[in-house]
Amino acid sequence: MTSAIVLGGSRGIGKAIAESLKSINIDVFATSKMDIDTSNMDSVREFLEKNTQTDILVLNTGGPAPKPFNTITEEDWKLYHNQLFLGFCTILQNIKINDGGYIFLISSSVIKEPNTKLIISSAYRAAFSEVFKVLSKEYAENNISCINIAPGPINTDRTKELIENVKEFEKTLPMKRLGEPQEIGNFVKSIIENKIKYLSGVTINFDGANSSYIF
Repeated sequence: MTSAIVLGGSRGIGKAIAESLKSINIDVFATSKMDIDTSNMDSVREFLEKNTQTDILVLNTGGPAPKPFNTITEEDWKLYHNQLFLGFCTILQNIKINDGGYIFLISSSVIKEPNTKLIISSAYRAAFSEVFKVLSKEYAENNISCINIAPGPINTDRTKELIENVKEFEKTLPMKRLGEPQEIGNFVKSIIENKIKYLSGVTINFDGANSSYIF
């Protein structure tokens, strides 16, 4: 039976992906922070002792609260360096993705359009996206596809935390609504269900035409 590990799978986008994969009879381990906390390297190492391989890996985690640059502390930088960068690097160094598998990175639109309120997230998500892009070439040798999904405004608790008036914000969006987590879940499911392999090393801007960049 095909197996999947979905980090941050207890809520939001991660939960939607986990539910979509379960609907096509994939054995899904949808982790919560109790299972693995990528900001805590001891937690990451303990998780990797018990979970050594999988067919599908979804790298997903929450991000920091908005903070002006001058108020970011050294502890903040260290915490999110682990959570958004080092934790993921350590996972990829130590977990085997079975041949023909998939790795999905759930990053953020800030990797393309940095946000002044989300400087930490912009910095570390962009840094790991670079690592992920480089590694995609190595994984391709074993027919493992690597897809970076960069969500824009999605209907999650985090979006509601970041935006004061969601209803007014929706009016400014091209589709006049937030994206739904299940749309991302269905996208991931369709890639796997239809055995799409040649789509690899790419970043998918999942933002309802909200971004201004081309590449």
